[in-house]
Amino acid sequence: MAARSISSLTISFGLVAIPVKLYPATQSSSAISFNLLHKKDGSRLKQQYVCQKEGVVVDRDEIIKGYEFAKDQYVSFTGEEIKALEEVGSHSVEISEFVPIESVDPVFYDKTYYLAPDKGAGKPYALLTEALKQSGRAGVGRWATRGKGYIVLLRPVGDVLAMQQLHYVEDVRPASEVDVPKPEVKPAELKLAQQLIDQQTADRFDPSAFKDDTRARIHAAIEKKVEQGTEISVSEVAPEREGKVIDLMDALRASLQRTESAREQVSRLGPRKAPKRVEEPARAARRKRNA
Repeated sequence: MAARSISSLTISFGLVAIPVKLYPATQSSSAISFNLLHKKDGSRLKQQYVCQKEGVVVDRDEIIKGYEFAKDQYVSFTGEEIKALEEVGSHSVEISEFVPIESVDPVFYDKTYYLAPDKGAGKPYALLTEALKQSGRAGVGRWATRGKGYIVLLRPVGDVLAMQQLHYVEDVRPASEVDVPKPEVKPAELKLAQQLIDQQTADRFDPSAFKDDTRARIHAAIEKKVEQGTEISVSEVAPEREGKVIDLMDALRASLQRTESAREQVSRLGPRKAPKRVEEPARAARRKRNA
């Protein structure tokens, strides 16, 4: 299946502007996800938010966000206040500098997108891609989407231009935070290690040589259960309940009081009369036409 574009952008450097289409480089559809079910009857479970103070379920329209600045102390924000703080989305990426591709540590790599030239942009797109390949450099710029601003790295992947989202430096732990001992390495040991590396060296990394064995096992287990048909459940959607969580004893008492009140009211009114039959409008209309 051909990839589908999710957005359009304009890449610019100097006076050159390149309209491009944005494609996701990875696909989440291949991931296996499980739903939460009730063990008793196999029905789907839904998430609810419960107030820890009152013990009641809170509807979404009553929820605001808060930041814990001290233990159990929050400053709250409405959705409108947070929206006002978000980055305004941009449909362009202006390259601010070009850097050697090897100078960017892969630890900063985040999400990857592929870029394809839009109508009439084939020549400048190919020019930028080839120039980056021959120079061994990548373009660095900024991009804003979904309320957030990102650093992006434009780098060639064969003849395709990739846009690599980067982590900010505040989001990456320095390697110096990891405590690593420094034992003495003897020259003979180092020589043997280098020989082993030489024996297992490949010309290039081939990702197709590695298979996801865990995914294969899960798929096989799913297919086996489906074929056996012994653990298949059909989830039935129950009617919506009230938002409040009621204590069981309180619910029983309330039900008992309601029943006793109804009985007292019936005894005061005397014997119940037979209900008057009321026909449905459509049925009454048919009777009238046939008369």
